[in-house]
Amino acid sequence: QLQLVESGGGLVQPGGSLRLSCAVSGVTLDYYAIGWFRQAPGKEREGVLCIKNSDGRTYYADSVKGRFTISRDYAKNMVYLQMNSLKPEDTAVYYCAALMRPVTTVQDMCVMNLGNHWGPGTQVTVSS
Repeated sequence: QLQLVESGGGLVQPGGSLRLSCAVSGVTLDYYAIGWFRQAPGKEREGVLCIKNSDGRTYYADSVKGRFTISRDYAKNMVYLQMNSLKPEDTAVYYCAALMRPVTTVQDMCVMNLGNHWGPGTQVTVSS
């Protein structure tokens, strides 16, 4: 069983930056891919960034390309989401999720909202 816990959310002004953290723990850390997802009020959850564990291949949603990046610290079992140039439309609850089984491409994880283990989420609000 894998446990994921997000942190780092908060209120930020448009144009600002925020870094979210996802602490990963459990009996096995041998996940296939890990991703960041978000859900805004009244909207469906969307995959923002997904990264394949073995080779680092990454999928970025068009809405965040050039602004968001994902990174990993294996020693600390942490995954980070660096968010720059934030916009009001980035306001959402952000979740990290781990996928334990292979998929055709890492894009599938994000586009199809695939995940075996999910964190409780952290709120990000972008507002002046």
